[in-house]
Amino acid sequence: MFRRGLLYLSESSGAKKLLTGTPLTRTMSLRFVPGERVEDLIGAVREANAQGLKVTANYLGEAVTNRQQAQAAADTYLEVLDRTDREGLDASISLKFTQMGQDIDDAFLRENLGRVLQRADDAGIFVRFDMESSAYVQRTLDAFEALWRDGWRNIGVVLQAYMRRTAGDVARMNELGARVRLCKGAYREPPEVALQDMAAIRKNFAELMQVLLRDGVLPGIATHDERLVDATVRFVRREGIDPSRFEFQMLYGVRRDLEQRLVEQGYTVRVYVPFGEKWYPYLMRRLAERPENVAFMVESMVKESPLGVLFGSSTPGGRTSGSGGSGNSGRSGGSHG
Repeated sequence: MFRRGLLYLSESSGAKKLLTGTPLTRTMSLRFVPGERVEDLIGAVREANAQGLKVTANYLGEAVTNRQQAQAAADTYLEVLDRTDREGLDASISLKFTQMGQDIDDAFLRENLGRVLQRADDAGIFVRFDMESSAYVQRTLDAFEALWRDGWRNIGVVLQAYMRRTAGDVARMNELGARVRLCKGAYREPPEVALQDMAAIRKNFAELMQVLLRDGVLPGIATHDERLVDATVRFVRREGIDPSRFEFQMLYGVRRDLEQRLVEQGYTVRVYVPFGEKWYPYLMRRLAERPENVAFMVESMVKESPLGVLFGSSTPGGRTSGSGGSGNSGRSGGSHG
């Protein structure tokens, strides 16, 4: 019920207007989004790389129906690609088809997205297409396969374990040889298209993870769920799968302790770093995926408030303890699940 309530808030324009006007909510968003500018993103990428983490960068936004806005989003990605390439940072990008103009028309989408794909290809930078709500799953996969047929190979897609159709989609992407990021899923979906019980979602995730690790191409196992992380580690050890054949992927900062532990064990970890003005629905979905994030952020903000400092907690921006297992009051975020 709590999760569904947060997902409802992510879609409510009234709630958005009320909550985005409060300093508290904007402070909370910084746990998930380093800022609104490309410069904020680049700083977070540098920090992550210094900690042995790879990055995928995402300019927040979707469902764009205005050509100028879609072109501006593409321009922002071009700036990200230029900065990443120029500075030699270890970062790919993640974007949405609807952000590039899918709901405008196909010709415009091809032209606008083509600019980004060509620049990424020139720089040797990988492009991941994020999955959207169930209304766009088939359209996303159709658009992806059209690009694949056109010869683009520096691209991959995201599949969601809570969708009932995903086993078939995994098989198809493996057949193509396309790279897949597997996550639990973060949109509010009806029972007929998506699993609702978390135990069932975890079970499906674990089964799909095994298929991807056996038959897929450099899959991204995107989760902060330690049961699923442990299940992945047990599986690759049992099957003799080399760590170079896959990545763990996590959202910006919620579990820096887990990220570092996996890096120390020799696994590749890629952090999904979003930025931009469209942080509100992203924040609500991240809280819904992992309700304990609410307690984590409230605790951290109290510790960093003047009252918390008065009673001996850390200063703003410093490290705090007991924060939902992350031990991080700086770079933090949500969960792929």
